Amino acid sequence: MQTVPQAGGEISRFIRHHFRHFNAASLRDAADGYTAHLDRGGVMFLTMAGAMSTAEIGLSLAEMIRQGKVHAICCTGANLEEDVFNLVAHDFYERVPHYRDLTPADEQALLDRHMNRVTDTCIPEMEAMRRIEAAVLAEWQEADRAGERYFPHQFLYRILLGGKLETQIDPANSWLLAAAERNLPMFVPGWEDSTLGNMYTGHCISGDIRNVHTVRTGIEYMISLAEWYTATAHPMGATGSVGFFQIGGGIAGDFPICVVPMLHQDLQREDVPLWGYFCQISDSTTSYGSYSGAVPNEKITWGKLGIATPKYIIESDASIVAPLIFAQVLGW
Repeated sequence: MQTVPQAGGEISRFIRHHFRHFNAASLRDAADGYTAHLDRGGVMFLTMAGAMSTAEIGLSLAEMIRQGKVHAICCTGANLEEDVFNLVAHDFYERVPHYRDLTPADEQALLDRHMNRVTDTCIPEMEAMRRIEAAVLAEWQEADRAGERYFPHQFLYRILLGGKLETQIDPANSWLLAAAERNLPMFVPGWEDSTLGNMYTGHCISGDIRNVHTVRTGIEYMISLAEWYTATAHPMGATGSVGFFQIGGGIAGDFPICVVPMLHQDLQREDVPLWGYFCQISDSTTSYGSYSGAVPNEKITWGKLGIATPKYIIESDASIVAPLIFAQVLGW
C-alpha cells in the first residue's frame, strides 16, 4: 500500500500521525478548524491569560502575527509587559526547576534578591521591571504634559518602535514587537493590576503624573473593541467572520467575548454576527458554575456563540498546546 504524503512540516506531520484521540485529537481538530476559518476569509481574535509571555510564547506567536494568522489580541497586563521584560532582561532571568520544593524561607530569599517568581522562572526586578518603568515613565510624562491620552499597549508600542531598548533575545521572538510593527489592534482589560499598572498608580499618587487619565482604561477599551468588531465582523455568515482563540480563562477571555451580546442586547444591533469560531485551551476543571471551566455550549445562552459555531476545548497546559497548534497552522 502506498502512503499518501501529509502536508506541512515535521511538527504538523507528527501531530497528524500521533494525535488521534482525546485532548490530542481536540488539539488537531482545533488547529484544522483554525486553518479552515482563515481559509474562508475569517480573521482570528486571540486572547491570552496566564503567564504565557514568561513562558516565551513569542517563539511561535510572533510568527503567527507576522504571517497574518492573528488579527487582534486581548491579553492581561502581565502578558503585555512580561514580553517586554523578557526582551530586555532575558539573560538575568533564573529558572528554578525544583520550584515545587521551595520552602517559605526559599521564597523569602528570592524576594531579598528582587527575583519575582512565576512558576519555575524568576523575573529580575531591577534589570526588567525597573528598566522598563524608567522608559515608560518618560512616555507617560510626555503625554501628560501634552494633554494626550493613550492605551497601555500604545505606550509600549512607542517604546518598542523607538529603537532605544537594548535587547537580550532575538527581537523576532517578541510577540509584542511583532504586534507593534503591524499596529495590531490590542485590548488590555484590567491593566491596573499589572506591575506597570501599580507603578503608574504610584506615580499618580506621588504627583509625577498629574492627570490619572493619561493612560486610558477598560471602558474605553470596550468601546474600541466594539468599534473594531463592528467594522470587522461583516454580516456574511462564515465568510469574513471573527474567530475567538482563547488561551486560559479570566478577564482576558471574558472581557472581549462579551462584546457581541453587548452589541446585540445593549445597543440593539441585530445584524452583528456571533463569533464564527471558538477554541479554548484551559487546564481548569470542567465546571458549569465557573467561567474558565464552562463548556462552550454554555456561551450559547449568553448570546456569544451560536448552535453552528465550530467549538473546541482542549483541557491541557497552554504552554504545551498553543505552540503545537500554532506550528500546525503555520505548516511547520
